[in-house]
Amino acid sequence: MKDKVKDALDKVRPMLQRDGGDVELVDVDEASGVVKVRLTGACKGCPMSQMTLKAGIERFLKGEVQEVTSVESV
Repeated sequence: MKDKVKDALDKVRPMLQRDGGDVELVDVDEASGVVKVRLTGACKGCPMSQMTLKAGIERFLKGEVQEVTSVESV
């Protein structure tokens, strides 16, 4: 599952990098389906980062990797 999540994040990363940000995979809990990521660069302090996380990254990962139940920022 971790490799699938990494591959999916690689597809999302260019959109974030265009705006000066990025996403870093911290952990994948395969039992619960929770993925922990760290937003970096411009995304780190952006007021829209929660929306990016939930409406963007989480939604995309759930579509790519069925085992993902939630994405959390750490």
